[in-house]
Amino acid sequence: MSNSNRPTTQAHDAQVLVGIKKDLQNVSSLPLAGTTYTMTALEQLIQSRIDAANAVVNERANWVHASATYKALNVQVTQVVRALRQYAINAFGQDSPTLADFGFTPPKKATLTPEQKTARAAKAAATRKARGTKGKKQKASIKGTVPTTAPATAPPAAPAPATAAPSVIAAPTGTATATGATTASRPQ
Repeated sequence: MSNSNRPTTQAHDAQVLVGIKKDLQNVSSLPLAGTTYTMTALEQLIQSRIDAANAVVNERANWVHASATYKALNVQVTQVVRALRQYAINAFGQDSPTLADFGFTPPKKATLTPEQKTARAAKAAATRKARGTKGKKQKASIKGTVPTTAPATAPPAAPAPATAAPSVIAAPTGTATATGATTASRPQ
């Protein structure tokens, strides 16, 4: 019985009790492990280990049930206590000594190590470069340009020389004439 668990030990002890009752009823006492036992005392000793193992099983079942109840209740109460802490901070202020009455401590702002600050700055710079974002001064230096469009009516053009070929200029909202003047089309 070198490597046994509780159910195996219980089954073995039950079998030992059967053997004692069946085969050792004629023996008045036995010297075992430095102590002399009567058959009744030996049966009671072995039965006590079976009973203790049963008690462990029952208590373990109670413990498992109690542990599951605690876990379910713990989730609910944790949420309520967090909400109560936030309420107390909002109602009394972050630095109020009233928070101590509830056992709450004021929230602490995390302080970064120099390495963390350097890493944060490098990450921000890489993000700005990747996104192509610009700062306030770079944005201010950018000026928009309005594309020039041909006027709706052009001043009369000088007559074209007879030897030159007529030029055609396209206007986005009107039609071009042979002299370069445009006529605007108007919606009706």
